[in-house]
Amino acid sequence: MDRLELSAAPARGEPTTILRTRSLALRLVGGAGVIALLLGLEPEGSHLTERAEARTTSVAHGAARAVVLAGQARRYLALQFKAYPTEFMGCMIGEQKGNSIVVRRIAPADVDSAQATPTHVVPRTSCEAAGWTGTVGMIHSHPGAKSCWYYFPGTQVATSDLQSFAQQLYPVDAIMCGDTIVWIGRDYVERRIPLWANAQITTAAAPKMPTRGNQVASEANQ
Repeated sequence: MDRLELSAAPARGEPTTILRTRSLALRLVGGAGVIALLLGLEPEGSHLTERAEARTTSVAHGAARAVVLAGQARRYLALQFKAYPTEFMGCMIGEQKGNSIVVRRIAPADVDSAQATPTHVVPRTSCEAAGWTGTVGMIHSHPGAKSCWYYFPGTQVATSDLQSFAQQLYPVDAIMCGDTIVWIGRDYVERRIPLWANAQITTAAAPKMPTRGNQVASEANQ
């Protein structure tokens, strides 16, 4: 193949202007090729980061902002917390309505009780494999209501509970901590709700109206 020598003298009868135009065109084409080569060598990690950020933004946008426990779920959790000196684990059965998770009931997870300790419990299989459909998350207890958090206090360092949640596909995860439920959603914000939320709503007693006898006694003492 003949190679064009840009430094060669103009051929006889070939105007200098044509050679200059040809030289400029070749330089532009060469520059475009270099740019394309550099773009092709862009690290794949940057693309992965962009895709990961896009997924995180999408998940966080639809993440749960509230967890509502039905009566059966509250009673089951209270009973299990008192009955077991070791950690217990359950499957939260319910549904997601908008940004709220409604937990209808708690079903027992398939765990090996012989391997459960006051600080450790591991399911043998998933809630679905154990026969429970409609699972929206896992919940386990911390006996003594200790270390109930997904981040170590004052830090953004994940605990083993948060690491386990990150490997699941459920929208929420929760820790039974005495009379408090600590939970986290896919926005990875730790939240707390009272176990007996309804018990905190009390109606103020109506003031007692004095009887006629009390009124007479009160007037006599004045």
